[in-house]
Amino acid sequence: MSVDTFGRLFNSPLEAGIRAVVVLEHLRPERVDLSEMVLLDHVVVHTADVGGPPSLHPEVPGRKGELLVRRRLVERSLDLMRRCHLVCQDSVPQGILYRASDEAASYVELLETPYSERLKACARWIACEIRLTDKASFKARMRDHIGDWNEAFGPVDGGVRLG
Repeated sequence: MSVDTFGRLFNSPLEAGIRAVVVLEHLRPERVDLSEMVLLDHVVVHTADVGGPPSLHPEVPGRKGELLVRRRLVERSLDLMRRCHLVCQDSVPQGILYRASDEAASYVELLETPYSERLKACARWIACEIRLTDKASFKARMRDHIGDWNEAFGPVDGGVRLG
């Protein structure tokens, strides 16, 4: 892969979309709103920051600030993966929730590169942490590590606030 191609893929809707599919598949049958997916995308990339396995991406100064620009990227990535039939969007009275589609499991299983295997390990860790307590406790613990993301990235247009 050329440097130019890598530059177009890094932090693109495709890369973030693949992360979203992997995370949602590991969380199955859990559904998340957009603000939760923004947090989960940040955590899956920086798991070591919050007591998890080695991070997918290197430590860079100011990475907490990534949350400020991540929302739009995650929103676009979820839309892309929905069009690829790997993510489902459920409308509920409180807003929109996202979940892995039935096709997501087969897709995730096909991902075999070293990066993909590390991504799956990080997503598995997140899912285990959420299941050990609950989503609200997990989010509270993440707020302790990276600040109160919920105020800045809360649901828009009546989205669901779970926890």
